[in-house]
Amino acid sequence: MTKFIASILAAGALATTAFAAGTLADMDTNGDGLLTVEEVQAAYPEMTAEQFSEADANADGALDDAELTAAQDAGLIPANEG
Repeated sequence: MTKFIASILAAGALATTAFAAGTLADMDTNGDGLLTVEEVQAAYPEMTAEQFSEADANADGALDDAELTAAQDAGLIPANEG
């Protein structure tokens, strides 16, 4: 439970300090349809590897569109404001 609370607090800090990069396509610099931790951290530098791993539901080391949406809905990654 403490880990969950810490994640929520960190996500709140992330949401207040990062800009909304937008969609997966906006962050997907190599165009493979997936987001690596590096691509997410380029848009959201405060995003930790641990937060990324929480968002990576299938543990394949990348976020697909469904995982990105779920992470945004859970507050792990700021949602597109635009």
